[in-house]
Amino acid sequence: MKKYRKETGADLFEVCRLAREIGFDAIEFIDLGTPDPIATAKELRVYCAEIGLTIASHTIGADLVNGDEEEILSNLYRYIDIAEALGAPLLRHDVCYKLPEGKTWQDALKIMVPRIRKVTEYAKSKGIRTCSENHGYIFQDSERMMALIDAVDNPNYGWLVDVGNFLCADEYPLSAVKNALPYAIHAHVKDFLYRKPDELYITPDGFFNTRNGNLLRGTVLGHGDVPVAACVKLLREAGYDGVLSLEFEGAEENIPAIKMGYSYLRKLEAMPIEKA
Repeated sequence: MKKYRKETGADLFEVCRLAREIGFDAIEFIDLGTPDPIATAKELRVYCAEIGLTIASHTIGADLVNGDEEEILSNLYRYIDIAEALGAPLLRHDVCYKLPEGKTWQDALKIMVPRIRKVTEYAKSKGIRTCSENHGYIFQDSERMMALIDAVDNPNYGWLVDVGNFLCADEYPLSAVKNALPYAIHAHVKDFLYRKPDELYITPDGFFNTRNGNLLRGTVLGHGDVPVAACVKLLREAGYDGVLSLEFEGAEENIPAIKMGYSYLRKLEAMPIEKA
């Protein structure tokens, strides 16, 4: 609800109230962005409990490849402390957004894996699990994400499966979700319009480029080209019973789009499921 907050000046507590009013049972927070995030986290924890809104996760960005290791780890430990104050059982962190010059994604893997292990062990001491999302272009397809989680090889660390983000790496979401099933500990559902570029390679306003130069634009859940229903069905039939966090990144008006997405998500949750 970044756009909504910018337009209305709503604070995080108002966003929580609105989410509950729409009907959501859970919420996850991105970097709180307040002068005293620990204090804010404690207040949000109390408020969410009062209105019956579960805090599912604390979601933050991170680059575990480029930069000083001590500073990287210190920042992540601080975010875990915030997650603890929130009462969040899960912290999601990114892994990298660009490769060092002359390095491959396999080279990056060797750098980040021991750092991720340190982060998840610190989180484990607080009773928190950690995960990374298929996000950030470099580690956005299922092959690289599987290689990452297998290399970390820690039961406290898993995959935040974003059913839409695979398109950023031009991977068909349904095939990618099948690969992700054994690793899934959290999930995001979002939708995109996916287009081939025109002959002049001009990107329309509101669209951005995929890894291979195709075009994406966020849209209302159920309105785009992501096979959301089939992906959710796969997750549920595989035994994933966690939160499905709705994301909206489109050009449509925030609140009407989120309400339509919520309605569609509730229909998905009502689908008959045959668990393996």
